[in-house]
Amino acid sequence: LFHFSKRFTTVVPESCMLILLGLVLGGVVLVANKKQLYQLDPALFFLFLLPTIVGDAGYFMPARLFFDNLGAILTYAVVGTLWNAFCTGFCLYAAKLLGIIDVHVQADLMDFLLFGALISAVDPVAVLAVFEEVHVNETLFIIVFGESLLNDAVTVVLYKVYISFVEVGAANVQTADYFKGVASFLIVSIGGTLVGLVFAVILGFITRFTKKVRIIEPLFVFLLVYLAYLTAELFSLSAILSMTFCGIGANKYVEANISQKSRTTVKYTMKNLASIAETIIFIFLGISAVDKSKWAWDTGLVSCTLIFIFVFRAAGVVGQTWLLNRFRLVPLDKIDQVVMSYGGLRGAVAFALVVLLDGEKVKAKDYFVATTIVVVFFTVMFQGLTIKPLVKWLKVPRATNRKPTINEEIHERAFDHILTAVEDIAGLQGYHHWRDKWEQFDKNYLSKLLLSKSKYRRSELWEAYQKINIRDAISVIDQGGNVLTS
Repeated sequence: LFHFSKRFTTVVPESCMLILLGLVLGGVVLVANKKQLYQLDPALFFLFLLPTIVGDAGYFMPARLFFDNLGAILTYAVVGTLWNAFCTGFCLYAAKLLGIIDVHVQADLMDFLLFGALISAVDPVAVLAVFEEVHVNETLFIIVFGESLLNDAVTVVLYKVYISFVEVGAANVQTADYFKGVASFLIVSIGGTLVGLVFAVILGFITRFTKKVRIIEPLFVFLLVYLAYLTAELFSLSAILSMTFCGIGANKYVEANISQKSRTTVKYTMKNLASIAETIIFIFLGISAVDKSKWAWDTGLVSCTLIFIFVFRAAGVVGQTWLLNRFRLVPLDKIDQVVMSYGGLRGAVAFALVVLLDGEKVKAKDYFVATTIVVVFFTVMFQGLTIKPLVKWLKVPRATNRKPTINEEIHERAFDHILTAVEDIAGLQGYHHWRDKWEQFDKNYLSKLLLSKSKYRRSELWEAYQKINIRDAISVIDQGGNVLTS
């Protein structure tokens, strides 16, 4: 019913409607059965719902655009998250010392730093749901979405480090423990990425030999991508990074090896499962907010948290962008920075992390739960509703639905080679130089290993031509166009 009204859907994001539906359902359940109210189970979220969305996002991530902006994405995701987490945690602790936060909130510095870490999780589910409807330009979208995806991985790692500190006790934490925390942060992040890349190679290699058993190709894709997530989780590494880089790394080789029917099956199955997971998450967020027995209210904590996350998000974006623009060929302007600052939506990741807290060790858990619910609702509802008018008012360049023609793709490839030649002549080892080196390595080694012989022997021009023809045909069918045959 929501999608029948075009005017309504252009104003209200679907995520907002799902949360409101969850609130209504939660109210009905609460009235009907006051003893039991369904909650968003963190185990269900991290083992089934989140992997579905991350897998879809990673596998269909535009690889070139992602790696073109990888430096900016990593800077915002790592440095930005650490900045937001530390500043929010320290300032909340200062507010507690100044009496702004009530004395009933029994939390020390380590508790506030833990809360600062989890509340800094920019949620990819919320960002994807809102920004896909806004249709901002590709560069801005990939930076905000890529940051939210990797930000969650950083947040979860930082969260686990602080949990270990809280379990030991703030008074018992030694200087060596902080160095161990930094080492753990690096090992978990890099280890998760490597696990994902290993599974990407395995997936590409397996699909090389599935020509005679096309029916099982989609199964291998779903299974191996999910196994990358579970394996990283099993070894306490970053499962989000593992699944993301497995999808990004495997896509090129898998899509070349499997049949067109298998590609279609993988695409629409992943999209549908991700859509179902998003729907469940937002509805359960609404339901979870109704149960007052799970949270406690403090106006000072809620107000300070809302102010701090917005202030430090904006300050972090401005500071990091100023630094990045010194090295970017196409700088991010002030309008982009406003949208990026405004796009820091919180969601189910922050809520799941706060629910996982041990109430015996974190005395202020109920206050943190209430604050997280308010932050999630405010960012998704208020920012989700106002971001479209803001983008329109600021005249942010929008994404174009037009696909590049084969002529444009050929000229883009030629332009890449020209820039590589210019860097070589100038004696520079810039971005195009290293990308050319990677493409040569891929052509000489990886493609030989991971692509079937028939695919490897075809020229790049033929592959590009065939891919564009198939894409155009699917586009015509999806739009209900008439295919004329002579």
